Amino acid sequence: MAYGLLKGKRGIIFGALNEQSIAWKVAQRVVQEGATITLTNTPMALRLGELNALAEETGAKVIPADATSLEDLEKVFQESMEALGGKIDFVLHSIGMSPNVRKKREYDDLDYGFLEKTLDISAISFHKMMQVAKKMDAVAEGGSILALTYVAAQRTFCGYNDMADAKSLLESITRSFGHIYGRDKGVRVNTISQSPTVTTAGSGVDGMYNLRHFAEKLSPLGNANADECADYCVLMFSDLSKKVTMQNLFHDGGFSSMGMSVAAMEQYVKGELDNID
Repeated sequence: MAYGLLKGKRGIIFGALNEQSIAWKVAQRVVQEGATITLTNTPMALRLGELNALAEETGAKVIPADATSLEDLEKVFQESMEALGGKIDFVLHSIGMSPNVRKKREYDDLDYGFLEKTLDISAISFHKMMQVAKKMDAVAEGGSILALTYVAAQRTFCGYNDMADAKSLLESITRSFGHIYGRDKGVRVNTISQSPTVTTAGSGVDGMYNLRHFAEKLSPLGNANADECADYCVLMFSDLSKKVTMQNLFHDGGFSSMGMSVAAMEQYVKGELDNID
């Protein structure tokens, strides 16, 4: 159901790859709510993904760009303003990749060159994006910028590896740049900490299936799926959240506030008993 919450607003969606992507769902929802958008991802991702189908569905222009390149980011904002007819009202950063995770390097045996790429792609790109946008005055006053994160920024999760460090940095950038962007331009900056979700990027994390199962058992409302995350993004892009900034907003069915649930304990006890000789 659409409510017209984003009628007349202009947005940029970074990171949609295929129908499993949260960014893909967000693009669909914001258009349903009345927004016009552009889509951007790396040239390689565009070759591997299915973004043209999403562009056709949403009427969006696709702008190939490397989010770690200042020059490419300038192109994204300039071409988006030209295509959409004005300043941008909202931006989604849905970008994350760890070569260490892909290569199955353990956290105590990281390749530091890979770590630098992880941090640049998954976190520093968010700073670059906002620095470029602010210098270009590309985001309208009252605009909303979001990035997707995960609770591993605050707690240790085996298998999440150096992506946890990247998410911690991402959330710190949100607070630091959010203060400056709000003070100078009236733009709000937040992160959404989503439940473990089936995506192409998430599938590379060891034990993702088990993690999702555990989170489902622990969360009083169950895991939030990609469509529900898209709904939350719509709220944060809309004027209904115009005084919310510099926040890390948990969208995880209550998982982040739990210690142990009856369902999770029962599952644990059952597993322990099943393993008794």
